Amino acid sequence: MIPARYAASRFPAKLMQDLGGKTVILRTYEATVATKLFDDVFVVTDSESIYNEIVNNGGNAIMSKKEHNSGSDRIAEAVEDMDIDIVINVQGDEPFTDAESLKKLIEVFKNDSDKSIDLASLMVHITDEDEIKNPNTVKVILDNQNFALYFSRSPIPYLRDKSVAVKYYKHKGVYAFRKQAILDFHRLPMLTLEAAEKLEQLRYLEYGKRIKMVETDVQGVEIDTPEDLERAKKLWK
Repeated sequence: MIPARYAASRFPAKLMQDLGGKTVILRTYEATVATKLFDDVFVVTDSESIYNEIVNNGGNAIMSKKEHNSGSDRIAEAVEDMDIDIVINVQGDEPFTDAESLKKLIEVFKNDSDKSIDLASLMVHITDEDEIKNPNTVKVILDNQNFALYFSRSPIPYLRDKSVAVKYYKHKGVYAFRKQAILDFHRLPMLTLEAAEKLEQLRYLEYGKRIKMVETDVQGVEIDTPEDLERAKKLWK
């Protein structure tokens, strides 16, 4: 069974904003359900307004029992007693979630017969210089097998030699975890890199977990700022 465990943000106000007549969180939930890839889809949240929004619209939601510092921590609490192998996490500000990208993540684990991959996540090639420099755009660099080496809000790699053809990748907020990997994350303390960048995926790297990155062509819009919401509204139309 491969269920989607959908983690809502710690900032419920942005997820309750209107996008084409429905809230951002409801749009994202419905987009995830519409992929028809999962046995179950839940919103895991510590916000009563988000919980009520999903339940009142016929969806499934789980209210966290305590406050958490990250979406991974919330999901770990929710799935600890569930009989599952793989957890898919779509963050709450991803209303343009698509089936093809999620299929690629699922295939990573179907093909991982020796269970050497702890996580898989999505990335998209970016070329816009403003986006590359934007700290709200998380960048990722890779090894020669497309495993993540590092994530940063800064442009990475730093292009000292302008003659080198470098591709920049934006990390999208969609993950697939082995259940044990997310439980390990929840039990391990935050280290320096995660604290400095405020990026939870760095905790996995700091503790030696392997994150397989999967490229997608679907740009979409992650809604972090008012400008992002306006872009999303235009794209939705």
